Amino acid sequence: MARHPWVAAADDGIRWGVQLVLGEEGLATLRERGRLIESLGIDGAFIFDHPSMQADPWMCLAALSSVTERVRLGSIVNCVPYRHPAYLARLAADLDNLSDGRLLLGLGIGWLAPEFAALGVRYEDLSARYEALEEALEIIPGAWSEEPFSFAGRHYQLDALRIAPPPMQRPRPPLLIGGSGERRTLALVARYADACNINEVSNTPEGMRNIEGVAGVRRKLAALRRHCDTVERPYDEVLRSHFTLKLVIAETDAAAREKLAQLLAAPSTSPGTRRSHPSAFVVGSPDTVVAHYNAIAAEGIQYFIAQVDSVDTETLELLSREVMPRVG
Repeated sequence: MARHPWVAAADDGIRWGVQLVLGEEGLATLRERGRLIESLGIDGAFIFDHPSMQADPWMCLAALSSVTERVRLGSIVNCVPYRHPAYLARLAADLDNLSDGRLLLGLGIGWLAPEFAALGVRYEDLSARYEALEEALEIIPGAWSEEPFSFAGRHYQLDALRIAPPPMQRPRPPLLIGGSGERRTLALVARYADACNINEVSNTPEGMRNIEGVAGVRRKLAALRRHCDTVERPYDEVLRSHFTLKLVIAETDAAAREKLAQLLAAPSTSPGTRRSHPSAFVVGSPDTVVAHYNAIAAEGIQYFIAQVDSVDTETLELLSREVMPRVG
């Protein structure tokens, strides 16, 4: 597996993406936010995949493709069990063509059991969901190949499928696997993906909390390097991406905390936000936020993805103007 051109662009410096939490009103301003993200020089605009709680990401991304020309588009991440991988391959190829080659395909095993039930999808155990993800990682690129592709696995089967037209990007759209699991997730990244997407947040009885901080990032990247060594893959073929569950920036730390309180007063369509302790968020003035991200960047992170409420244009603007130029 060669180094993907999007990964190689990390040699030019740290890049940023934002994942928009749309809320119930966000569709009305989606195109406007897409234009803003593009104008601010942010590399990626992402929409999460929780279709029981927020608008379908593929519909939103198609809309964003029509009002942007430069930004990378995708989801952090698509829940593989929600759609057959053959259908994901179709959606991904179409969006890549509609956007003139700007898709980043993020994939994950899913975790929100009530949403599986709401959508009528069986919530299998962790091992089975990892098996399904690995099968999808074989099926999707196979369906984009020049020859008809067949597959017979435990979870998915298909016969002589060929997606036409295939994606525009060559050799294919970059694949990102979301999650910080050191044993299985990062092993799959080393074998199949162009990017990881880790964070330092841990699941505790009090909700998702930032317990380990920078040390957690360091340990996870060390695990990724070991997995790359095991499969004899160069470490720099994998883009080292980091995810922030919620980013809130204001001119001062006090103003940022006040804004966070206002945002949390309304129900969020982000299930990750709902289950998290505020320690899992990054909140503060530009100086505070810069210090936070520089500490993580020093461990080798090359790409930051921050989840931002779509109503919070101040955070987007301060991120672009006062944070991004000072990190790295």
